[in-house]
Amino acid sequence: MTTGPSRVAVVGSGVAGLSAALELARAGNRSNVLLLTRGALGGQSASSLAQGGVAAALDDSDSPDLHAQDTEAAGGGLARGDLIQILTRDGPERVLALIRLGARFDRTPTGELALGLEGAHSRPRILHARGDRTGAEVIRALREAVRSEPLIRIVEQSEALELDIVEGVLRGLVAKDHATHEVRRYSASAVLLATGGPGRAYLRTTAPPGLNGDGIAIAARAGARLADLEFVQFHPTALDVQTDPLPLVTEALRGAGALLVDERGRRVVDPAEGGELASRDRVARALWNHLRKGGLVLLDARTRPGHRIAEEFPGVYALCRRHGIDPRTEPIPVTPAAHYHMGGVDTDGEGRTTVAGLWAVGEVAASGLHGANRLASNSLLEGLVFGPRAARSILRSLPSLPSPISDTRTGDMARSHVAGDEGGELPPETVLRIRTILWEHVGLEREKAGLSGALEELDTMEVELGNRHPDSARNLLLVARLITRAALLREESLGSHYRSDFPLPKEGPPRRSFMELAPRGSGDDGASPVRPARVPG
Repeated sequence: MTTGPSRVAVVGSGVAGLSAALELARAGNRSNVLLLTRGALGGQSASSLAQGGVAAALDDSDSPDLHAQDTEAAGGGLARGDLIQILTRDGPERVLALIRLGARFDRTPTGELALGLEGAHSRPRILHARGDRTGAEVIRALREAVRSEPLIRIVEQSEALELDIVEGVLRGLVAKDHATHEVRRYSASAVLLATGGPGRAYLRTTAPPGLNGDGIAIAARAGARLADLEFVQFHPTALDVQTDPLPLVTEALRGAGALLVDERGRRVVDPAEGGELASRDRVARALWNHLRKGGLVLLDARTRPGHRIAEEFPGVYALCRRHGIDPRTEPIPVTPAAHYHMGGVDTDGEGRTTVAGLWAVGEVAASGLHGANRLASNSLLEGLVFGPRAARSILRSLPSLPSPISDTRTGDMARSHVAGDEGGELPPETVLRIRTILWEHVGLEREKAGLSGALEELDTMEVELGNRHPDSARNLLLVARLITRAALLREESLGSHYRSDFPLPKEGPPRRSFMELAPRGSGDDGASPVRPARVPG
């Protein structure tokens, strides 16, 4: 294990963070790497919960070009074609490299990789592991590889608080140890954020605890530009039970033939419009419209896959049984839930942000790869492809970045980030209110009055908090405000962003939205959905 300051600090241990850390340690000059994670290594990431699988054109009937066409179609005309080409071209080799690391994907009786079909994919190209435990298997393989790499220094149970920027130069980051509550400054020449998305901003979500959008908030306070914050994807089929987060019912179950029906057994999604395998935004809105009228939505797997569900989807089967449901004999109650964020910290195709020395990758980043709506099972592939790509970009940039100095445990700078009498976590009732506001007014369908009222209430909360020190709950409030502002500004419907008062896209090519956080008290309240905008901090 390495000691002393690291050239590069990676924050987050999902697929993107682990892939990047591994590349940093093994490629180029074999730089010392600090890998900081808020929980156990890989344990609190959305990646570890991913059921659907990894999309890659590995079959003779498929091709990277076909995969690219499907990805672009899902993105609502906003996805960057150059990045899609990189994803679909490099994806197969990254998957094969993962297999060489020891990842065990499901195979056919003849030993070939078993490829499934999911919504908006034109070919079966989804790899699964143990049916519906793909994310856990991918994380296992990467975690073992990372733990065996002596150049990676792993710091678990530690939460990044802020970037350490001295006289305009990034010099590392500040983090708090969860066990000791000690605050420590970690010196690094470059920082890579791989912290995941802001799923916990919504009352009904599949995101595990801790995904408050911390990376977005940390980058925003450092002056980084943000992009496409209004685009939040809602997974159509979370298990409709009283848990937080809601358990995911994999889309692959619909790919295997399960149908979405109402309480009378009637199809909820029009087969003429793609049915169960239409894009996620369309399926989720169809379910939402039925649910808000007081109906029920059920996923009927009794005929297909039928009794095979216990063997083919053991995770979903065990999950249902745990909640008193036997999917072999009764339909599964489901509901849409916040699942993935296409927006985040604005980056180029190599993960570089607008702050020198800062990179971002995975769900925290917004490169434009997914456009307005992510194609199913492209998120794990994104981490596998763009994590190493960002790592190589960092390695090329290291000679021009300042050398790290030394890590410190104390000091005025570190103590300034300790939540004391003035701060601390937000009250649980405040957190609940934030999440409820976003679910009710910034959810699957949006309109001006609801968005304006939501933003006013969230801004009032921010004013009432004053200058308390930042922590994960305050990050949640900041990101909630930013998403709401972006949703209010985009007066059109595009991909996952649906405005009932503007149900159609605007004429002409769609344009991305950008936003910056203005210094607190600056009075700058201007914003635009098509130009860089400043939102008061």
